Amino acid sequence: MYTQNRRRLLGIFDALVEFMQSLVMYSFDFTKLIGIPSYGIAIILLTIVIKAILAPLTVKQIKSMRGMQALQPKIKELQKKYKNDPKKLQEEMGRLYKELGINPLSGCLPLLVQMPFLIAIFYALRDFPYEAGYEAFLWLPNLSVPDHLYILPVLSALSTYVMSKQSGSAASGGAAAGQQKIMQIFMPLFIGYISLNFASGLVIYWVVSNIFQMIQQFFIYRNDNKEI
Repeated sequence: MYTQNRRRLLGIFDALVEFMQSLVMYSFDFTKLIGIPSYGIAIILLTIVIKAILAPLTVKQIKSMRGMQALQPKIKELQKKYKNDPKKLQEEMGRLYKELGINPLSGCLPLLVQMPFLIAIFYALRDFPYEAGYEAFLWLPNLSVPDHLYILPVLSALSTYVMSKQSGSAASGGAAAGQQKIMQIFMPLFIGYISLNFASGLVIYWVVSNIFQMIQQFFIYRNDNKEI
C-alpha cells in the first residue's frame, strides 16, 4: 500500500514537472512570436507570471508573519506572567490571537500550497532540454550549465540577503532576533554556494523570484506602516 501511494505521488509530481517544462516552452514560443526568441527572457516572463498567480498566498503569508512578529512582545509578557500555569497561558494566547484576528498557522498554509509548484519548477529548469541555437543568454553561453563568471550566484546570494533582511526588519529583540540575524547571513551564503553548481536558467528563476517578492514586500510593508 505504501509503495503504491508513493508511486502515485511520484507520478503526480512528474506530471507537474512536465507541465512546468511545457510552460517554459509556451513562454519561449511567445518570445518567438514577438520576435525575440530567448529562453532567458522566457524564464523571466514565466517567473513573473508564476509569482503573480501565487501573489495572494504570498501576501497572506507575509501579513501573518508580520502579525506574529508584532505580537512577540505581548506573547513574552504572557509567558512571563503565566510561566507556572501552562493551561492559563494557552488560554490567554488563544484569546490574544482571536482578538487581533491572527491565526498562527495561516503563515504556514500558503507556503505548503506553494511548495509543490516551487519544487516542480526547480526540477523543470534544472533538467530542461533547451533547443539548440538558443541556449545562450546575455553573458551566459548555455543556460543548462552554471554561470562561468559567477555573476548569477552573487546575485542569488545578494537578493536572498536583501529579501531576508527586509522581511526580518520587524523582528523583536532577544534570542529569536539573534538567531534571525545569523540566518540572514547564513542562508544567502548557502544559496550563493549551491548556485555555483546549478544550471544558469534555474538561478535566473531564483533571482527574478526574489526581486519580485522584494517589490511585493516593499508595498505590503509600506501599506502596513501607513495603517499603523
